[in-house]
Amino acid sequence: MQLKPIVLNVLFFVSFLIVSCQEKKTLPFLGPKETRVSAGKVDTIYHQIPAFRFLNQDSVWVSDQDMAGKIYIADFFFTSCPTICPKMKTQLLRIYDRYASNDAVRILSHSIDPAFDTPSVLNQYAKRLHVKAPRWNMLTGDKAAIYKLGEKSYMVTAQEDKNEAGGFVHSGAFILVDKNRHVRGIYDGTQEVEVNHLIEDIEILLQEK
Repeated sequence: MQLKPIVLNVLFFVSFLIVSCQEKKTLPFLGPKETRVSAGKVDTIYHQIPAFRFLNQDSVWVSDQDMAGKIYIADFFFTSCPTICPKMKTQLLRIYDRYASNDAVRILSHSIDPAFDTPSVLNQYAKRLHVKAPRWNMLTGDKAAIYKLGEKSYMVTAQEDKNEAGGFVHSGAFILVDKNRHVRGIYDGTQEVEVNHLIEDIEILLQEK
């Protein structure tokens, strides 16, 4: 018995959907990029987080080299923040707990008030959250270097502003960085649904070679 054309069309459409669903989702590369031509081959050079080095809550130096081969989530905060930081930390705790046993995933929280947020202050803050390095590094250091890294590399707001509550203004964003320090996603860290999306994308990066 021959199948009618309409049945064949339906079967083809269903097969197409199955194949499409089986295709792996990939994440974009965010930030500026450039192309280079060498020996007739065109290569795309993607935006990459530059070298950095800051002290964490245990007075241990943390650098870009410590993140080699790691997926990490970066954010900017200050311990006396009276506005969005508590919401952000609640969401980061979800990520910390989910990947507590996965050494491939880290969190880097950069203080934008390093004059106050010394390693000892950050240490007490981390203890109140019941989190530990190296899974979650709370970083402090040169203020200009932190601001520059936030705005030029992570592409988020991080600066002093006397007109803002607490004297600083910063983005509530969580920045997802892959194993090669490429920015692959930016999410609203105050919104649970956005962080759900972030967790889904972490899973995608964990599968990347």
